[in-house]
Amino acid sequence: MVYISLISKSIILSVGIIVLSVIGFLLSLYSYYVERQFCKTKKKAICDINDKISCTKAFTSIYGKTFGISNSIYGMVFYLVILILSFYNLKYVFYLSILAVLSSVYLAYTLYFKVKSFCVICNTIYLVNILLLILSYYYTSIFVGF
Repeated sequence: MVYISLISKSIILSVGIIVLSVIGFLLSLYSYYVERQFCKTKKKAICDINDKISCTKAFTSIYGKTFGISNSIYGMVFYLVILILSFYNLKYVFYLSILAVLSSVYLAYTLYFKVKSFCVICNTIYLVNILLLILSYYYTSIFVGF
């Protein structure tokens, strides 16, 4: 009975991590699309409500790139790696999630205090990263044990 309960918890946590990585990938893909569309046609995103609530303002700011590469591309790669690792070793997902949350804290700081904007997509990505950290911590503390 306890064994079945552990298996069901393992499956639920694994599926949760897979779903979150897919959501994170799709959000990163959308942010890249918005960034490209704005650069080509100056078309704004659906989530651009005004000057203070603007995804486009966040994605096209100087903080929207790291080492000349869009943060959206880093996000897509990150979530693909998480998706692949979720089938093999969730312990590494936990460690990568720590880095993602630390990056999210930095990006949130720059978004709120330097860009002075609120980005719905960005905040959703931050939430996905926090949830990934929580689920992967819970999984590793129960099944891997550190």
